[in-house]
Amino acid sequence: MAERAFSVRRMPGFSPIAILCFVALYAPLLILVVYSFNAGGSVGAWQGFSMQWYVTAWQNQAVQEVTWRSIEIAVIAMVVSTIVATMAALATTRTAPFRGMGLIDVMINQPLMVPEIVTAVALLIFFALIKLATGYYGLGYLCLAHAAFCIPFAYMPIRARLESMDLSLETAAADLYATPWMAFRRVTLPQLWPGILAGAMLAFVTSLDDVIITEFIKSGGQDTLPTYMLGQMRRAVSPELYAIATIFFLVSVLIVTLFFLVSRKRDG
Repeated sequence: MAERAFSVRRMPGFSPIAILCFVALYAPLLILVVYSFNAGGSVGAWQGFSMQWYVTAWQNQAVQEVTWRSIEIAVIAMVVSTIVATMAALATTRTAPFRGMGLIDVMINQPLMVPEIVTAVALLIFFALIKLATGYYGLGYLCLAHAAFCIPFAYMPIRARLESMDLSLETAAADLYATPWMAFRRVTLPQLWPGILAGAMLAFVTSLDDVIITEFIKSGGQDTLPTYMLGQMRRAVSPELYAIATIFFLVSVLIVTLFFLVSRKRDG
């Protein structure tokens, strides 16, 4: 009799533990979404279905301001981190192996390997010195901090795509006297764009959701939507925050879904 291949699903207790983990992860989110439609002002008693808290959040001037600021920072961080990640991925995959290549790869992925609060404190100290020297306290620090943190998130799918691409096409372009820029624009980039798009979306949602780095780097009046919600929860939890969190959650799910679809297209 042929032995069956090992499957973790046949291990004793696997299914109950998996179900318990899914319930622990998604039950609070489901409760959040349901109570965002609560007609009453209580956060713990259901008083009927209503969309009033979504209307209230939409008309809240402070929410509009921090939302646009979050999008602005996320877009800038996405563009900067994706460009840097693309150049870094090309530099580490389209050259002959050299001493120190492994160290460079580790340095690029360093923000993923240390606690985020360590990166936040380091950036706080670094930008504090610049602020004292220049007197500039604008939004640029937040954009740079988010971009630095998002580089490895954009780098991973771009590098993965480059490693799976056939080098013979680029070699053929070079044999036909194409310049490096022409070979990149006509041969490499059309194959690479799904990886770039996936990396850009991952960087965008990472920046949009960030709390710790923003909390450490921001100056007065520079709240983003996550830090604004955190500040409001320190005062009181209202159904309006449930509505904001639900919209925020759905946007994140949409972006992650698009990332998954783009990744599938890339792999295909």
